[in-house]
Amino acid sequence: MDISEIKKRLPQRYPFLLVDRVLEVELGDRILAYKNITCNEEVFNGHFPNAPIFPGVMIIEAMAQAAGILGFLTADKEVDDNVLYLFAGVDGVRFKRQVVPGDRLTLEARIDSVKRTIWRFKCRASVDGELACEATILCALKAD
Repeated sequence: MDISEIKKRLPQRYPFLLVDRVLEVELGDRILAYKNITCNEEVFNGHFPNAPIFPGVMIIEAMAQAAGILGFLTADKEVDDNVLYLFAGVDGVRFKRQVVPGDRLTLEARIDSVKRTIWRFKCRASVDGELACEATILCALKAD
């Protein structure tokens, strides 16, 4: 999926759209996507000016967005369907590596369970095959 397809599945927009491309999708199972980390990211103006490190919360958000795309695709929904995936919780977060400008942050999310409107995803973010972050992310499907 390119960025135009991603925008059909996620409501986020610049500067908070954190998935650049989707490489693989297995509906009902997993997604593989990435975010290119560039020195032009707005967040690096303050985090940190002389030692730019992509914030951990932004890595978690990028994983959640990849998970959201998987959820939207699995449920066959688009943003225009007045549906949102909202954070319901994050468990077991571990940071293993700093993410810096020039890195390609690979995002993987797997559906662990779905109970009514609550989706649980096992997520991982890595750079060049090296684990940067892992977490279990809970999302709540909200439809108008």
